Amino acid sequence: MNKISKIGVLTGGGDCPGLNAVIRAITKKAISIYDIEVYGFLDGFKGLVNNNYIKLDLLRVSGIGHLGGTILGTTNRDNPFEFYSIKNGIEFKSDQSDQAIENMKKLGLDALIVIGGDGSLNIALKFYEKGVNIIGVPKTIDNDLMCTDVTFGFNTAVNTASDAIDKLHTTAESHHRVMILEVMGRYAGWIALHAGISGGADVILIPEIQYEAEYIINKIRSRYEKNKKFSIIVIAEGATGKNQDMAIQKVVDNSHDPIRLGGIGNRLAKEIEELTDIETRVTVLGHLQRGGSPVPYDRILSTRYGVAAVKSVVDQKYGNMVSLQGTEIVNIPITEAVKDIKRVEPNSHLVESARSLGISFGDR
Repeated sequence: MNKISKIGVLTGGGDCPGLNAVIRAITKKAISIYDIEVYGFLDGFKGLVNNNYIKLDLLRVSGIGHLGGTILGTTNRDNPFEFYSIKNGIEFKSDQSDQAIENMKKLGLDALIVIGGDGSLNIALKFYEKGVNIIGVPKTIDNDLMCTDVTFGFNTAVNTASDAIDKLHTTAESHHRVMILEVMGRYAGWIALHAGISGGADVILIPEIQYEAEYIINKIRSRYEKNKKFSIIVIAEGATGKNQDMAIQKVVDNSHDPIRLGGIGNRLAKEIEELTDIETRVTVLGHLQRGGSPVPYDRILSTRYGVAAVKSVVDQKYGNMVSLQGTEIVNIPITEAVKDIKRVEPNSHLVESARSLGISFGDR
């Protein structure tokens, strides 16, 4: 096998706690163990197309493991295969993947590590199919990537949501209100499920289980009859009521994932107030879930992923994503990881455990 001397790294898609810890681990292992030069492309795939990069060294990555965000910047709108540009005031898109590959060749890169979710890894797969040596690192707070037990950033997002539930409990109980917390997760309910259980929610609503307002009202009234004059509801942004469409906030045309979900919490609050006359308030946690320092678990997982990614490059196991399976980090073909999204199994042990505690999922 040819000796690896230079590698590139980029962070794509939405920001996520733990990105800097991955960058730090990649850079430190590559330089310290294998004497490999590391180049970071700025603002995701946009930097790859525009040849905008920085050379990463031990000083640049010193002390960044605990920081949120990414020192390289990121974007979820710049797909090199459908790259948006503006000329004479007119916006158009074109395939700039060959330009990106040419930039990598001129820099003398032996491989590219792509840190991202399903959108970024789908783009990475296309580059691999065009001959680029690619290694993927799974990143998303939504925990919806296939073939890996946990994605980094997820536990930090759950921690943020659980803390919000704790705070909502006090005002809900004081004012005898129904408090709804709307959390992220796109089309999977992992954040809502884990945060709801850890925060002691009374109702958890997730995309995998359609709810009916009637059952939610029954749960609220049952609590009132037991002199529990408040209720906490955690709802995933992609949840839907029976015979209802998902709540869409807006559509971003020049994005890999153009649909921006949002508003389901307010929709449900209106239904509850109309049917019960109980004052209902909504908190949309939004991008707070993406921000802040990663919790220790995510710092460690991110570090392990970064270390494993460099080893995969050195072993030239290209076209793979590093993956947590049980306690081990293994290599999984990116093709398998992006086949579908990982959803909550409605009859899983975790869901059944929640039901046994009296938590309603709005379906019975």
